[in-house]
Amino acid sequence: MTIKFSFQKERSGFTLIELLLTLAIISVLAITILVAIKPAQRLADARDARRAQDVNEILTGIHECVIDKKDSSNMNTCLGSHTVAVTYEITAADISTGCKTLCSNATSDSSCLNLGATLTDYFTEIPKDPSESVTGHTGYSLTQFTNGMVVIDACAAENSVIKVSR
Repeated sequence: MTIKFSFQKERSGFTLIELLLTLAIISVLAITILVAIKPAQRLADARDARRAQDVNEILTGIHECVIDKKDSSNMNTCLGSHTVAVTYEITAADISTGCKTLCSNATSDSSCLNLGATLTDYFTEIPKDPSESVTGHTGYSLTQFTNGMVVIDACAAENSVIKVSR
């Protein structure tokens, strides 16, 4: 006659050590992935993509206005009263100060150009920088040169210069 001794109990589930070890491995992997994808960088890239789209949209609106209204080379009909070779912050309202503060590209603090009034046929609302929170300011600048070239620039670009000219 043989006697069998059973020293091991039947087990169901995981031990605490096994669970802790699994959670530690998952945590290390999650941290590694989050660091690798750089969420702050991705958000900055998304805002810059929006800015690039906006500067193109503004420039297209200006050129459509110039063509439709057969504007002269000084573009006073489409851009309003402005001086050639001066950099203005584009505004969506009648603002006369604070433009150099919010858009360091502007020539002076009073270099504000209200395109909200002159381009109403081309925009329901002038595009605004995704990080701009001051009412009436857009965060974009405009310079017209003597040869008729217009340059639109995103003042608050985060990763690289965003500038379009035609």
